Amino acid sequence: MQSAVIRMENVRKSYFLTNGEEIPVLKGIDLEIKKNEFVALMGESGGGKSTLLNIIGCLHPLSDGKYFFEGEDIGAVRDDFTLAFIRNKKMGFIFQSFNLISKMNALNNVALPGFYAGVSKKEREEKALKLLEDVGLGDRYHHKPSELSGGQQQRVSVARSLINDPEIILADEPTGALDHKTSEEVMIIFDDFKKRGKTVVMVTHTPECAKYADRIIFLRDGKVSDHDYKI
Repeated sequence: MQSAVIRMENVRKSYFLTNGEEIPVLKGIDLEIKKNEFVALMGESGGGKSTLLNIIGCLHPLSDGKYFFEGEDIGAVRDDFTLAFIRNKKMGFIFQSFNLISKMNALNNVALPGFYAGVSKKEREEKALKLLEDVGLGDRYHHKPSELSGGQQQRVSVARSLINDPEIILADEPTGALDHKTSEEVMIIFDDFKKRGKTVVMVTHTPECAKYADRIIFLRDGKVSDHDYKI
């Protein structure tokens, strides 16, 4: 039986306005995501999908409840160094906006997280080139983001997310800025992640992308409405 890489118990998250008013976003989330599972998070805008993904990725603290990652209770961790270590070593992030550094070429953008992980220049550049080849951009490694199409920039972002060999890939609307054909190409890459033993958690509004997932978790008004719906 596959073990749960993510387990949440009654996770709540609120934000506060300057006048002190509380805005609850997550209102008691219980879920498990198993190792080597591809999960899509869906639901209406404002339902808490991106907030939940940010909590999974240790980018936002939870307000209440428990969050276990690989069996460790990290929901209560407030030490930024520890959280940064977990993010850099265990997680890869892919965003709709690509978040590439405009002055760096594709190779250096992909290699950058390896620098922060203390990987030697030679090793991280060799690995970055191999990853760019894996996503079909081995011949564009010297191009800057402005010299690449949107789909190519997202492929660079995908390669960058894998540079430290993470256990889990977290993707927030990764195809939101792409056309249908390019979106399918990115989803095929995600499907390959799973085949390599990675866990993938993806926020999407698009049923065509969600169909690649093993399981779809719907969020509605800050709560999980259905764990096991499959398109």
